[in-house]
Amino acid sequence: MSETKGAGFLALHPDGKVLYATTRENEGGVIAFSIDRDAGKDGPASVRLERLEALPTGDGGAACIAVDRIGRVLMSAQYGGGSITTYRLDDTGNLLERVQTIEHGEGARVHEKRQETAHPHWVGTSPDNRFLAVPDLGMDQVVVYDLDAESGAVKLHSRIPLPPGSGPRHMKFHPDGQHVLVLNELTLTLAVFSYDASTASFEKIQLVETLPRELKDKYLNSAAEIRIHPNGRFVYTSNRGHDSISVFSFDRTTGRVKLVERESVRGAWPRNFNIDPSGKWLIAAGQHSNTLALFEIDQETGELTFARQV
Repeated sequence: MSETKGAGFLALHPDGKVLYATTRENEGGVIAFSIDRDAGKDGPASVRLERLEALPTGDGGAACIAVDRIGRVLMSAQYGGGSITTYRLDDTGNLLERVQTIEHGEGARVHEKRQETAHPHWVGTSPDNRFLAVPDLGMDQVVVYDLDAESGAVKLHSRIPLPPGSGPRHMKFHPDGQHVLVLNELTLTLAVFSYDASTASFEKIQLVETLPRELKDKYLNSAAEIRIHPNGRFVYTSNRGHDSISVFSFDRTTGRVKLVERESVRGAWPRNFNIDPSGKWLIAAGQHSNTLALFEIDQETGELTFARQV
């Protein structure tokens, strides 16, 4: 059995043969595991993980990790440390070396308790793998870096501002390659931008609430995760406190979203959820209730129908 201390956020290598996790080892770091899949010819199919290398972030625990599109670089965001780190991978996907740790600096200080300093919360690359994007909850910005996928080095490209006090948490590039959607944790809003891939420039299209004001004020609420349906027609965000998934339709012509419904997750504190590759099912995790809720996705409307809970 392969183990690590305090495993958290996970990421998968593009070839599906290496799994990465955040870890509390090395005073906060990342770790790689090789994936051994047994097809189950002589019994049930199984997956076995074999521990590979582990490296420190250089700045405490990581909140999020991601692999670049070609599997050469691993990236981590240190919420508490206010930094990002890049790591070079070898030809097999194993961790080779830590390349850079970059401090983001001062926070926006709009929200007294959450924005005293920088808090990078997500990392991911542009569809063409030329840029690294980092929503920073503390700075009210998406910080964009030029990425050298061969060396793992990054350098500052631009800073995309969000409304003061928004607290950008997670973001996704739309499958069309022409839009970016950013989920703001503190204001529970969804920002939609047009995206110019040649320059990594963002132009604001829309800002919508994932919860209306009367619901925001009634609960201790915060937005957590955003997912885009594989067909690109629907966008989903999770609301902690209200404990629901907000469903939006996406207009490919205008780039604007429209609320379809809000669906209870039948659990507490949906910090994360995901959509299966076929686009038929959505699985929402209740962090505080220790539950998983399964929903069937209507392929025409994007609406969710509760199927079961475990």
